[in-house]
Amino acid sequence: MQVKDIMTTTVATVQPDTGIQEIAKLLLERRISAAPVVDANGQILGIVSEGDLMRRSETGTDRHPSWWLSLVASPEERAINYIKSHGGHARDIMTSDLISVNEDASLEEVAKTLEKHRIKRLPVLRNGKLIGIVSRADLLRGLIAFRAGSSSSTDDEAIRAAVEAELSEADIRREFVSVVVSGGIVHLWGAVESDAEKRAASIAAERVSGVTDVQDEIGILPPSVRSTLWAE
Repeated sequence: MQVKDIMTTTVATVQPDTGIQEIAKLLLERRISAAPVVDANGQILGIVSEGDLMRRSETGTDRHPSWWLSLVASPEERAINYIKSHGGHARDIMTSDLISVNEDASLEEVAKTLEKHRIKRLPVLRNGKLIGIVSRADLLRGLIAFRAGSSSSTDDEAIRAAVEAELSEADIRREFVSVVVSGGIVHLWGAVESDAEKRAASIAAERVSGVTDVQDEIGILPPSVRSTLWAE
């Protein structure tokens, strides 16, 4: 099983000139902790996380180093700290020293990379362009799916693509639902807003040719979260 078999392909992204407020709203609405920054050609430039938004001048949480730390800090370090806390766009606060994997990386490679760098997610690239995100949760789902079925095959990849297309046709919000296919068995994970959507997702997967079983692990979002999603 490879990264392309378990990654999330519907990725919420921002552009370099996306404003801070818009980024914060996106993270809250999508219930995600980070968003890749891409240019007009789909090339990934960096990633903006919740941590990048924690130290801000607007909220009075920007860093105020002691006088002796200010003395030893270089002009470049002081400038970078200022940009991080006062910059108004994604390009100002994003982490550009990016750690990523390609779509053919093994799950073992992903696990080692996440552990080594103590991070929660990795952008998945193809020729420098973003095609997905793989997280710790995706890794665990892949492990469960692997143990439940056989190893991944070209057929499984085709089934996964068809299921994702059918979910879109059913108007299921894909940012909340992930699909893992192993040995023809489809595993649905994530959350939707109603029982009707949960059933629709299961039916969509069942309709795809080659699917031998559907393991529906989708949950229902609580009312408080649903109201936040639809808030203006």
